[in-house]
Amino acid sequence: MTVPIVLAGARGHGRWHLENIRRLQDEGAVRLAGICELTPLAADEMPEGLGTPEQSADFGALLDSTGARIAVICTPIPTHTDLALTAADRGVHILLEKPPAPSYAEFRRMADGVEKASVACQIGFQSLGSHAVPAIRRLIAEGAVGEVLGVGGAGAWARDEAYYRRAPWAGKRRLNGVDVIDGVLTNPLAHAVATGLAVLGTTRAEDVTGIETELLRANDIESDDTSCVRVTTGLGPVTVAATLCAEEPLDPYVLVHGSSGRITFWYKQDRVLLQRAGHGPQETEYGRTDLLENLVDHLTTGADLLVEPDATGAFMKVVEAVRLAGDPAALPAGAWHLIPAEHRRVVPGIDGLVAAAADTLALYSELGAPWALPKEVST
Repeated sequence: MTVPIVLAGARGHGRWHLENIRRLQDEGAVRLAGICELTPLAADEMPEGLGTPEQSADFGALLDSTGARIAVICTPIPTHTDLALTAADRGVHILLEKPPAPSYAEFRRMADGVEKASVACQIGFQSLGSHAVPAIRRLIAEGAVGEVLGVGGAGAWARDEAYYRRAPWAGKRRLNGVDVIDGVLTNPLAHAVATGLAVLGTTRAEDVTGIETELLRANDIESDDTSCVRVTTGLGPVTVAATLCAEEPLDPYVLVHGSSGRITFWYKQDRVLLQRAGHGPQETEYGRTDLLENLVDHLTTGADLLVEPDATGAFMKVVEAVRLAGDPAALPAGAWHLIPAEHRRVVPGIDGLVAAAADTLALYSELGAPWALPKEVST
């Protein structure tokens, strides 16, 4: 059966969803029935092969008129909960972009409402569709690297100053009195946090016993662009360091530390490096299950969902800790410089600090970063 889909938010990152829906439509699995945008897409904005889906700024009315079975929601973060509940109230299943909500209370309102409506909801952490995640969990369970001591995560990316002008909510902690929390750990490099928690098997809210944050910014924004977090769990710590001000941007990764080895997972590449005592290094590339495809399979064949809302509860505890923390501290002028040709700010030495945090499970302040502030602790 071809599943009718409505996409809410078709510009920006939503274009990726348009292309993915076209791929699945070409395979006969889905049909793009509608697009919800405040301003309709022009003909030249519509990828070839998607036909002429109905367009409307009224999400609920569009779901009703199209008979959609799935809604893909790729809209500003503060709108996620209300749009998801609008779909759930109509019995429409949901693929909700990450982060699922800007606060833990909004996340719970969404997750509880979806559960009450008995609709399926997939959270769009694409890295959690990687076949490497269960493979790493198996390696850990088999003792491949001995006793697990913790998980590190490193994300050294670059974003130019225009990135923070792409939308009114970009780089904001709040907008018009509403939480946004568009920080480096909670949005652009949220996958590093969620994937680190996932490989350790500590994805639910109750798995988290404490959180320490260090939130800073080099750019002239409200939110953080150079931060680290350490999540305490019953299975060990998960420390993630991230920046959008890297000197030389690299693919992010998570690193499982064991008493007799380590596992490095470059999650955008689905590539895993196993290093352990008494063996040569072993590198493996894995496949990946697309999350929309998995949701369609769940509806049509009963396949298990890969990323249900409660599987992101621990991540949402991190979002909440970032939300409740003090406003990010501005790095002193001498701690960053502008690359005029690239229109972006760089923090010298940050690449090494990010890697060191993942390698040692330490925070910036513990690594001796001269601009780091005392850590904030949330329980």
